Amino acid sequence: MIRLAIILVFASAALVPSVRAEPITPPFETVKAAYVSSEALLLDRNGIPLSELRVDPKVRRLDWVSLAEISPAMAATLIAAEDKRFYEHAGVDWSGLAGAAWDSAWRALDGRRPRGGSTITMQLASFLDPALAAGGDLRTLFQKWDQAQAALALERAWMKPQILEAYLNLASYRGELTGLAAAARGLFGKSPAGIDAREAAILVALLRNPNAPAATVAQRACAVAALASVAIVCEEVRATTMVTLAGAYRMAPRWSDAPHVAAKLLKRPGERVITTLDADLQRFAAATLRDQLAELAERGVGDGAVVVLDNASGDILAYVGSAGALSSAPEVDGAAALRQPGSTLKPFLYALALDSRLLTAASLVDDSPVAIATARGMYVPQNYDREFHGLVSVRTALASSLNVPAVRTLELVGLDRFHDTLKRLGLDTLSRDDEFYGAALALGDADVTLLSLTNAYRALANGGIAGVTRFVPETRAAPSPETQPHRVFGAAASYIIADILSDRGARALSFGLENPLATRVWSAAKTGTSKDMRDNWCIGFTSRYTVGVWVGNFSGAPMRDVSGVTGAAPIWRDIVHRLHATDPSVRPAAPSGVSRISVWFEPSVEPERKEWFLRGTEMSVVESNGGGSESSARALAPRIRYPVAGTVIALDPDIPAEAQRIVFEASPASAGLRWRLDGAALPDGDARGRADWTPSSGRHTLTLEDSGGSPMSTVSFEVRGSSVR
Repeated sequence: MIRLAIILVFASAALVPSVRAEPITPPFETVKAAYVSSEALLLDRNGIPLSELRVDPKVRRLDWVSLAEISPAMAATLIAAEDKRFYEHAGVDWSGLAGAAWDSAWRALDGRRPRGGSTITMQLASFLDPALAAGGDLRTLFQKWDQAQAALALERAWMKPQILEAYLNLASYRGELTGLAAAARGLFGKSPAGIDAREAAILVALLRNPNAPAATVAQRACAVAALASVAIVCEEVRATTMVTLAGAYRMAPRWSDAPHVAAKLLKRPGERVITTLDADLQRFAAATLRDQLAELAERGVGDGAVVVLDNASGDILAYVGSAGALSSAPEVDGAAALRQPGSTLKPFLYALALDSRLLTAASLVDDSPVAIATARGMYVPQNYDREFHGLVSVRTALASSLNVPAVRTLELVGLDRFHDTLKRLGLDTLSRDDEFYGAALALGDADVTLLSLTNAYRALANGGIAGVTRFVPETRAAPSPETQPHRVFGAAASYIIADILSDRGARALSFGLENPLATRVWSAAKTGTSKDMRDNWCIGFTSRYTVGVWVGNFSGAPMRDVSGVTGAAPIWRDIVHRLHATDPSVRPAAPSGVSRISVWFEPSVEPERKEWFLRGTEMSVVESNGGGSESSARALAPRIRYPVAGTVIALDPDIPAEAQRIVFEASPASAGLRWRLDGAALPDGDARGRADWTPSSGRHTLTLEDSGGSPMSTVSFEVRGSSVR
């Protein structure tokens, strides 16, 4: 009698005007299209997944999965436990609903939770319309009636497989895990296709109360397994449940090949961003970096980064910000971190000197000790090998990365001009004025990023034209003035610098003939090491690509016995060989503004050779006494090497005053040089351009004159302490 009364109650509800309008059922395709994953996906230039990143912190929802991608065990278990007549009813199981109402009436007498009696379709209707959801865990009679009407409408518009598919994707399973894909990955570390019978029983058990205690879920899972007629032992289900729900779930991204790019570009849940990256190259670069760092670990090297650019477009083809698990701080983006570039700035310095016609590739520059007075004290640059090589050509000085000639060249071209040139190349992290950096700027005493430095080298590869890089393919939007390519160096000067950087013979003085820079294809490269061995670089280009590599430690800890050739260069070489495995790198054609002639040196500090010149700067003989072209003479003019301007010399009180001497030095040495101190002539210097002087206290002015008495260099210095007068 009670069951019949309950049926009559539902029947009478049908006669009462509903407060809701006729249910409007959205199409299946609309519901599926409105579904948004909490993750965003980074794709390479060909649509291959590179990185997955959670963007929505409120819910964990992965991609929508079709019914065909779901384990049959999951669908069968759900139907057996939640709606065994799913394929028979039209949305509402009236008999089952009445049975649930009957059972709930008896449960209410005992103070127990009532049964819901909703079909899968009715539950799905509540997912689609929150107004149909139970309030305070219970629905009113009219809510139940409206839910039933919505389910009937849903069944008329959708097919059964669509209803089942939508239900599994929209249901909440545990905590923030919504949808079967997230639940399967978060709880079991697998895709929905791999769910077995025990796991299906646990997932279905969670549907009733997603946040129930593990023991309660385990008990329910055993009951679900029994309903599904699965031949598994309840204790196995219970054990799996307790282990699965024991702690917080862990869900690693499916792809993490470009996490630093993902962090830059992925901002909206569900978005898929196509980038300029190449998946195969990205993975190769990352693996090559990890392999080299593993070999360098015993030398105190723990971190690194790699950037690969397309010369023509500026597309970023590979961007490895760290070595991942090998890194001391894998989240740090080494390609965007500020580091000191060491000698890698030298090509831009010499390009400026060539472009200004102050030097040629054959000009001789002086590699001998020098001290420069700065606001922070005396600056005394030294070469990497702690040796000096006397007069060397610009080609040798750059290719062998000699430091003193670079500092002297900076004095020639001007600190302000070099500073401005670096900023025009895109090194905009040089935020202080030029005087802040001083002469050390020639040797990379500044902060740059690997990406910006690599792009600056791309300007050399493109004949002196700088441009911007990009992570995403070009759009139809009009480019802004800031993104327009602009010329920094002339094509002729850029060509000669590239030729020097590709000359293995010219770099032999410091690196030998066989080293990682000597690639199987044409390439031009430069290494660099910052002070205290904290940063190690190799940047270079081929006819199509520019590659930059940095190794070091994010903590700033120094490395041990690592140079650009042994640290970053092997990674650079392997990537260059990978890029040109089937596509040769072609030596660039000489531009119209250069010529190549034979030159020899007097004295023969270097062998006779063919050399490239900017048109109008050619010289067949390069002489150390200032002969040759005007630009060579300006570069080789002797000057005072010691003391430098502003030097303060303290006399030693323990040494007799008459026994103390100061040696004035000029460089480069030249016959007929004369010295004058405070207007008085000193005895002629020796063959090396030096003159001895017995010091006297006070401020002094020293002048170096040529054989005709014309001043060539003047400095002021001070002597302190007792002295002979």
